[in-house]
Amino acid sequence: MNKEKHLKQIAAYIHKMPSLPTSVTKVVEICNDPNTSPADLNKVISIDPVLMGNVMKLINSAYYGLSQQVTSLVRAIIMLGLNTVKNLSLSTAILGNLSSKKNFQAINMEGFWRHSLCVGVTAKLIARHMHIDTKSLESYFIAGLLHDIGKIPLNNQFAQEYITAMSFSDRDQQPLYKGETAAIGINHTEAGQLVAHAWKLGDEIKDAIIYHHSVESYEGENKNIVFAVSAANFFSNYFEIGFSGDRYPEKLSEIILNSLSIDMDWFDDIEDTVNEEIEKARIFLKLSK
Repeated sequence: MNKEKHLKQIAAYIHKMPSLPTSVTKVVEICNDPNTSPADLNKVISIDPVLMGNVMKLINSAYYGLSQQVTSLVRAIIMLGLNTVKNLSLSTAILGNLSSKKNFQAINMEGFWRHSLCVGVTAKLIARHMHIDTKSLESYFIAGLLHDIGKIPLNNQFAQEYITAMSFSDRDQQPLYKGETAAIGINHTEAGQLVAHAWKLGDEIKDAIIYHHSVESYEGENKNIVFAVSAANFFSNYFEIGFSGDRYPEKLSEIILNSLSIDMDWFDDIEDTVNEEIEKARIFLKLSK
């Protein structure tokens, strides 16, 4: 099994994927400038009717649950915050590139996206539980939503091998990423890292994609978000909310639980809330079509 050959095949597939819209790239660039103002961001978004429509639909959706409709883009940007608008712009553009059924050969697309939404909303609930700054909450959601994007190129390029990977995982009752490595030579965190680099995703999201199965080796600055996404991923798999091919998730370490100030009883308590939040978050999938 040639790991390097398979990595090159995944890299070639990612290279052929549609690039992110220029307006979205500009949004990311502007938002990374500490001197950016809502007016600066307004100028960029206003010239892209699709992006502008998405931002307005999101802020007026059940996902945010505002009491009054927002009709001004600048007001929407101020209410959401620059970082949130950046993440929303990125996520809708990425989902638009990845949500085609042709990318899902071994895994059911509906099950995959429900799992992804579950991890996103659960990571955000964990962030709230930890009293994370409200301006950063959406980063937790987006990191959770995109944590498994590496499974998409693996499904597209190695469909038969991926079925074998899932059978290995079931046979040995082990996490799917280990089955992927056994069957393909690479796993979805490695493939996800290539996607994250190609689309220049922020460090918080990139780290969650790369390390959500190996938090013990993580030594970066985004421990909270990496731990939250790892815990949220366990929750989704353990409670079987959606399905991304992983029936045997690794038990969460006490280090993660203690760091996040949660326990298994806390997960039991949030299940109904998570399912309600998933329905609200479906707006992201609708905007990507």
